[in-house]
Amino acid sequence: MEPYDDELKHFAIQGAEPLPVSGEEGYVHHDGVRIWYATYGSGPTVILLHGGLGHSGNWGYQVPALVGAGYRAVLIDSRGHGRSTRDARPYQYELMASDVLAVMNLLHIEAAAVVGWSDGACIAMILGMQVPERVAGVFFFGCNMDPSGTKEFVATPVIDRCFGRHAKDYAQLSATPDDFNAFVGAVSEMMKTEPNYTAHDLAKISVPVVIVQSEYDEFIKREHAEYLARSIPGAQLIVMPGVSHFAPLQRPQQFNGAMLEFVSKVLD
Repeated sequence: MEPYDDELKHFAIQGAEPLPVSGEEGYVHHDGVRIWYATYGSGPTVILLHGGLGHSGNWGYQVPALVGAGYRAVLIDSRGHGRSTRDARPYQYELMASDVLAVMNLLHIEAAAVVGWSDGACIAMILGMQVPERVAGVFFFGCNMDPSGTKEFVATPVIDRCFGRHAKDYAQLSATPDDFNAFVGAVSEMMKTEPNYTAHDLAKISVPVVIVQSEYDEFIKREHAEYLARSIPGAQLIVMPGVSHFAPLQRPQQFNGAMLEFVSKVLD
């Protein structure tokens, strides 16, 4: 039986499982910043985009599953997150989507499945909107596409443990290790107004999309996930039982099963 970390007690102390040795790792210099990336395995490409305030190491349970199933996993730290730098401009999801495209161009990735978690899901969906020829499909976990989709914030021990882990990782990985509070403030400022796409925008999405919502998501309304699934042509809704916004860490096998099923449909 899979060991559960529903309360994120293991994650708070040790983080996710360490990433395996990468096949290629480096930076792309794009639009005034350095964006870190790494690749693992070989085969059709799956890009993993982490959530806000986190970094690519949060995918430690997903990379081995993808590599073991015959895919190449590509990790990217969003600008200002993890090892990637930022400039003085405010955070914008579309700007971060352009960073992902720059990594794809550097690695000569013609098209990939994109798995996004929270802020990473928004970035993935923007790529699906703007460059559908480069996106085989979007696995959209735990995110909103307009401000009405978020719940009022309520602090919980699970959120506090995750936030504490993010603070420790930022201090270890970032080029500006003492700026965590300013970093949180800047990302939070973006979240006040973004993303803000309409049903008309969503109706134009032509790539395969799965909207994945956790049963106990702390941030995203269930009805918003349902709205997204209705508004995006052909989109499917999956509700993961027993988990929250942190499902990839809480119950990796459950999350990975849904992820691999989707990836196999759009890449194989």
